[in-house]
Amino acid sequence: MKSIENDILIEAYQKAKELKLDHDFIALLHQELLRRNLVCQDTVVTK
Repeated sequence: MKSIENDILIEAYQKAKELKLDHDFIALLHQELLRRNLVCQDTVVTK
């Protein structure tokens, strides 16, 4: 996951939520966003 750029990760998370993909996959993306400090209360912060 570390090799994915922030903007790609954000886009993947937003698209996964939009398409209502597997909850575990969305949670994995969300955890990585949190690790990178790119999320604030489930709102993605674009950097």
